[in-house]
Amino acid sequence: MLMEADLPSDVEALRALVLEQSRELDALKLFQAEVERLKAIIEALQRHRFGRRSEQLDPDQFELALEEVETALAEAQHAMDKANRASADRQRKANRGSLPAHLERIEQVVDVEDKACPCCNCALHQIGEDVAERLDVVPTTFRVLVTRRPRYGCRSCEGTIVQAPAPGRIVEGGIPTEALIAQVLVAKYADHLPLYRQAQIYARQGIQLDRSTLADWVGRAAWYLRPLRDHILERLRRSERLFADETTAPVLDPGRGRTKTGQLWAYARDDRPWGGDDPPMVAYVYAADRKCERAEAHLGDFAGILQVDGYGGYAALGKRRQQIQLAFCWAHVRRKFYELAESSPVATEVLRRIAMLYAIEDRVRGTSAEHRRGVRAEDARVIVDDLHIYLEARLRQVSAKSKLAEAIRYALTRWHGLSLFLDDGRVEMDSNTVERSIRPLALNRKNALFAGSDEGGDNWAVIATLIENCKFSGINPHIWLTEALTKLAEGHPANAVSELMPWTAVG
Repeated sequence: MLMEADLPSDVEALRALVLEQSRELDALKLFQAEVERLKAIIEALQRHRFGRRSEQLDPDQFELALEEVETALAEAQHAMDKANRASADRQRKANRGSLPAHLERIEQVVDVEDKACPCCNCALHQIGEDVAERLDVVPTTFRVLVTRRPRYGCRSCEGTIVQAPAPGRIVEGGIPTEALIAQVLVAKYADHLPLYRQAQIYARQGIQLDRSTLADWVGRAAWYLRPLRDHILERLRRSERLFADETTAPVLDPGRGRTKTGQLWAYARDDRPWGGDDPPMVAYVYAADRKCERAEAHLGDFAGILQVDGYGGYAALGKRRQQIQLAFCWAHVRRKFYELAESSPVATEVLRRIAMLYAIEDRVRGTSAEHRRGVRAEDARVIVDDLHIYLEARLRQVSAKSKLAEAIRYALTRWHGLSLFLDDGRVEMDSNTVERSIRPLALNRKNALFAGSDEGGDNWAVIATLIENCKFSGINPHIWLTEALTKLAEGHPANAVSELMPWTAVG
């Protein structure tokens, strides 16, 4: 801010100063208008994502759009701060959080060159310091692990040679350590980087690795890791409640010169919403099609509650396997009516009542199964019973061929499974648990386009299973995969794979 003493006495100089100040003021107004415009776009995106139209916006597209707008907002805000000379006196709003304590600290001291007092030339002494921490990065650093194994001979016994055995390797005679293989797996199946892109990243650091070489490493690792996925699937089969879902997995079909549509089936368990003791877990299994016989084979002798969407194959499975009781998903019911809400008061009313059920679920999430069952019996049952009566009445009033009738029939034909959560506090209202586990597969499919073969689809299922279970357990998948692959290469017993499970590493 200019003080009176700073103002020039010359008229022309004063005129130039006024014009400069005017231009800066105009620039600030433009920047401010741009900031406000971008903030409005962000608010509109958030309303679109989380408001009534939320199900019409692809989550990935939302995140991408939000990233770009927030980047533009930061640029405009920075330009405005630079134009405003008083901005240096203001504290910039930031949402950094604290930097993790486990990170290495590299200290640098920025000191004055002359430690003599500028007034009297006496020696200065330190009275304090300002400390600032910034997050730094060292790009991926490769190193060469050299293993030396000395050989020893006996001068008395000429034929005797003693040498320590070579450590086991996932790729015998190859160059990668187990940590590097783990990095390739995590990058491909957790960070969704196809192998050819990883090869490009390595090439920037002078490491020439062909994509086919990386694929060979992935295939060998999958062979070692498959028993771990199978163990998880077997553990899931012994559960009393499971979630199931499936998603497409495009697979190259060389005989026809195009892709075919395989399926990745997901089976999950998560008892945390009601305080269960069993660790959450998920297993993926690849199959060439979507026939219900696939799920029957995957589930083996499973007996209990299977929470699923409306796919008819599950209903057929429930009829053939009496020991399986189906719980259906309210989120899928809601979706049917959501598509009609703008033109149908009936659909709007159904959505309102379903929202009441979810509000009750929000209150009881994380409490005991018995408490959940009690609250549901007291508060939710009357809503469900009234909704059943309402839907039956409206079905008689609308055209049997209308979309509304189709949505009503979808709900009524599955009403027993939709009501199952009222009598068992361990059952969820929807199958969102397994749908969240399906999302990483969809992201990988989007980036990789298709698997190269049915075997490649199964490798995908094996490695994705283990990475997702690391996420469930809150542990670093790279660290866990490195340790697991090292132990497997060294000959870890096949009958002791339970010791390698991700949840055993917690704590």
